[in-house]
Amino acid sequence: MSDGGPEREAIDGSLASRLVAGQVPEFANLPVRSVSRSGWDNRTFHLGDDYLLRFPSTADYVGQVAKGQRWLPRLAPQLPLPIPIPVRLGDATDEFPRAWSIYRRLPDEDLIAAPVDTNLLATDLGRFLAALYALPAADGPPPGAHNFMRGAHPEVYDGATRRALARLANPALATASEAIWEAALATRWSREPVWLHGDVAAGSLLQTEGLLSAVIDFGCCSVGDPACDLAFAWTDLSGGARKTFLAGTGLDADTALRGAAWALWKALITWTRPGSGAAAEGPARVVRVIVDHHA
Repeated sequence: MSDGGPEREAIDGSLASRLVAGQVPEFANLPVRSVSRSGWDNRTFHLGDDYLLRFPSTADYVGQVAKGQRWLPRLAPQLPLPIPIPVRLGDATDEFPRAWSIYRRLPDEDLIAAPVDTNLLATDLGRFLAALYALPAADGPPPGAHNFMRGAHPEVYDGATRRALARLANPALATASEAIWEAALATRWSREPVWLHGDVAAGSLLQTEGLLSAVIDFGCCSVGDPACDLAFAWTDLSGGARKTFLAGTGLDADTALRGAAWALWKALITWTRPGSGAAAEGPARVVRVIVDHHA
């Protein structure tokens, strides 16, 4: 979807500085610097030492701005670890036709930059997600375009998954993957919808001195089936750490199976994308991990 705004690469520090100076003059003298890893949904910049600027990279991600402004300040006091809290909302302009945000910075390293003990991580992350799932959720946002259907049943990606399976060059692996996918589709979330993060990954977890210290990147959060959060068990954990994490969330085996299906969908479509090349190695590993786990 296009809104006539700048392409992702054109959202640079100069544009960010102009928007801040025009709308938040008290912050105009703070230096704007690129972050080491900006992510895909947003172009992110440091604003001084204490703040972050987040600009939706395309119109597809604009819906996440108002959601974060409304809900993160309400969720934050009820969770056992810090999460991002917005401090200002920037308005769309002719130069940048999307709302944007200023967040208070959580000054730690993500797990991509500084790996941690996965057993401790599994315990702490499972505890954090269990607390998130326990929060009142009756009026929260349901899954939709704003979060690419995270929180819905994985059947929303059935067509894409089956097309990817048809492209898989390994028939035995395709058959095993399809069996896991179909088993997951036969299960349902039978409880009331709960809050979910929607994008649990190494880049959205911060650490201090080897311990999980904050959870960020709530752009895909919603209220629904939390199974998508459990994909992390297969993308980033193994053995005892995986078991610890899954047990710590307090979710049942059927939900864990749908979590595997979410990881399987994403890995398959990435692995079998034409021209994926070396980028297919990680997704291929995830598919094999899931198949081996459910053998």
